[in-house]
Amino acid sequence: MPKLRASLSVAAALALAAAGMAAAPPAADLAPTGTLRASFIASNPVQGRVDAKTGAVTGPVADLTRELARRLGVPFVITPLPDAGAVLDSVKAHTVDIGFLAYEAARATQVDFTAPYSLAGSAYAVRADSPMRTNADVDRAGATIGAARGTSQQVFVSANVRNARVTVMPEAPPNDVLARMLIDGELDAFAANRTRMEELARTSPRVRVLADSFLVIGQAIVVDKGRTPQLEELNRFLADLRDSGFVKSSLDRAGLAGVEPAPAPR
Repeated sequence: MPKLRASLSVAAALALAAAGMAAAPPAADLAPTGTLRASFIASNPVQGRVDAKTGAVTGPVADLTRELARRLGVPFVITPLPDAGAVLDSVKAHTVDIGFLAYEAARATQVDFTAPYSLAGSAYAVRADSPMRTNADVDRAGATIGAARGTSQQVFVSANVRNARVTVMPEAPPNDVLARMLIDGELDAFAANRTRMEELARTSPRVRVLADSFLVIGQAIVVDKGRTPQLEELNRFLADLRDSGFVKSSLDRAGLAGVEPAPAPR
């Protein structure tokens, strides 16, 4: 009988272990190569920043990826990419497991989005002496609005501006170049996330940012279409980080103007 009790104890332990494994998603579901691979837009400070000297990534992307990898018990790699199209391609080609993107309807036809973990405002930068004071002032005949191709802000202004001319640029110019374009009158306004625009204004006293946001966008994690179990697990993960204050702490450390934690989905 002692041997029988021992074998039952082993069986019970194995059953408990199996139950625990079922409760915690195996790393293979979200990191099939054994390493959690993530991508994001390198030029978007709302997502993260890349140290020019070391290549180290900081900000919400780094914090969320690191924490997810810790829970999965795997190492992680974060790949900065030039634009949203490159992030979409990396997710669809499975060269990464997750991507970080702002929600946009056309993107959602290519990948699946989690609920947002943060909300980021978008704003116009203008010359300090510009008569433009509100978003409505920007959309007027004779005005030129600049925006970087493929960004959520470019998609929005291209679809919604009725009177001003929208100049779609291949990429967002460096802050010193962008400030000069505004000061010289080559552009009357530039549309981007508020974080970037506030940073631009700090580089030049001759540039300011309009107070009202013309667009508020949810930042989310994306996976390839059809990966429903992975998407559900990521939503549970983000809900836990939101409820615990992890997301707020990450945003606070990053010092992102115009960005706040997203509320719980209804």
